[in-house]
This record gives sequence, C-alpha cells and structure tokens, in this order.
Amino acid sequence: MRVTPVTWIMLYLLALPVIGALLGLHAVTALAGVLLGVFLLWGLRMRALLTPGAGPEMCLDTISASHFVEKVRWCMDRLGVPYEEVPNAGVIGVFSTGRTVPRLRVRTGSVVSSIGNSADILRYLWGRYGRIDARSAFLEPGAEALELEARLDGYGVNLQRWVYQNIIPDRELTLQAWGANDPRLPRWQRFVVRIGFPFLRGMIRRAFRLSDRAHQQVLARISEVLQLMEDRLADGRQTLLGGDQISFVDLTLAGLSGLWMQPPNYGGGQAEGVRLTLDSLPEAMLTEREQWLERFPRVVALVERLYRDERDVAQGED
Repeated sequence: MRVTPVTWIMLYLLALPVIGALLGLHAVTALAGVLLGVFLLWGLRMRALLTPGAGPEMCLDTISASHFVEKVRWCMDRLGVPYEEVPNAGVIGVFSTGRTVPRLRVRTGSVVSSIGNSADILRYLWGRYGRIDARSAFLEPGAEALELEARLDGYGVNLQRWVYQNIIPDRELTLQAWGANDPRLPRWQRFVVRIGFPFLRGMIRRAFRLSDRAHQQVLARISEVLQLMEDRLADGRQTLLGGDQISFVDLTLAGLSGLWMQPPNYGGGQAEGVRLTLDSLPEAMLTEREQWLERFPRVVALVERLYRDERDVAQGED
C-alpha cells in the first residue's frame, strides 16, 4: 500500500515544528512552510472535488482485528455489495485526527462522504438498499433490534477495555494487535506504531481509564450483557429476535464476541495478520475467557454456529 499525497503533507505539517527547531528557522519562514502545506492540502482537496471520481464506490477503513469492524464487514459481505477494505493502524488515526474505525467512505460522483460508527453505517446500508435489494432484509432496524444493538455496542466497548487491560503491558502482543507485523498495512504506519509505542500505550491507558478496579467493573458489565443474551436464548430460539432468519443483531453479537472467542474464520479472512493466538495470551485473560465459555453456552453455541454456517457464505457472496 502506498502513502497518499495527503498523508505526506500531513506528516510534513506534523514534522515542521521539529524541523524548524533543528534548523533554527525564523518564525516568518516557519509560517510560510505551514501556509505552503495548507495550500497544497487545499489544492489536493479541490482537485478531488473537480475531477471525476475513480476507484471503488465504497471503501471501508478498518483495523483488521477490530470487533466493530467485523460487525460492519460481515454485514457488508452478507449484503453482497462491492467495497474495498483499507486496513490501518487505527490507533494512529484516533490520536492524530480523532477518526475512529470502522469508517465507510462513499463516493458519489466527485464527492466522498464519510460515515463513522458501526450502527450509523448499518443504518446507511439499510436506507440505501432496504427497498431495492431483498438481501438487505436482515438489516431492518426495528425498535427491539435497535435496543439490543445499543446494549451489544456497549458490550463491545467494554470488550475493548478488557482486551487492553490484559495485553497493554506486553509490547509485542499489543503491536501484533495493532498490525505492526501485518504486511497489508502501510510500512510507515507499522514504523510509527513501533517507535511511538510508549506514547500510544500511555494514551490508550488514559483513554480507556485502565486500572485493576475498572477491570472488575468491565468484567461485570460484559457478564451482564452476555447473561441477557443467554436468557433470550433460553426458550430454544435460534436467533436473538426469534424466528429462523438471522438479523444484524445476531451478526453484531457474533462479530463482537469473536474478539474473545476467536473462531477460526473471525474477520472473514481479513484479520489473519493481526490475530492473537490463544497460547500467546496472558493467563488471566484465558481464565476469564474460559469462564465465559462455561457460563454462557447458548451464546457460545449461537456465535459458533453463525461463524460456521454463515461467515463462509458471506465470504462467498463478496
């Protein structure tokens, strides 16, 4: 993957203060350098606006290992719409531009619109395809489905905190999850996460408010949602909403839970370069995982069935 001109200019602007300090540039010269970078960015933006668009209509910016990415990726695969996945070391984007993933970029003519937040992306897909494509029925956002999705998305956030609490002390394990060893990521991103690891680790700890006390609260919240889903399945239903047809709620549960269950086809083939093998995980993390496997067998069975029977189908439709 190549570095885009916009990326080079952003890197130039970020490095300009350091360059100015090292070379002892006059304030007027430094300001001229900033204005040059801003002018070049403006020029690139105008060219993109005035030049007919090229390339895929939809691009999904991702962190390959992200469970929220897997939620959206799976739904798009199942819908069967063409898109290009653009993997990133998302931790860089979060702390440099404030952008999170998944982020869907949609090109309409010369205009490119961005949609963040997994739930908002699914609402866009339903609004666009809901009335014209029968395959989109699983995305229908009924009131019960939206309520369950909101609970599950909160569960997904707590799973992020659970993972980081366990792996962030281990530099190599964290770098693996960030894509530092994934050849699909741009080389400059892999380089930046390695040299910037101490800073990025500190920011993650602060952003997710990681601590032993908070970890116990996170475990309780994860168990609460898993128990809610376990109870819904107690009547023998095959899906969270009942009936035989799966919905985006089922895929949300499966995509998010795949982060800790790690089924063989998690990521639909897109997360192999960042996966953490079970034998590499901390003992405490494995113990908590085993407890969930034992306490919530109906949830585990549903997630395993969806990955076994549905994820391969989704890959085939892509």
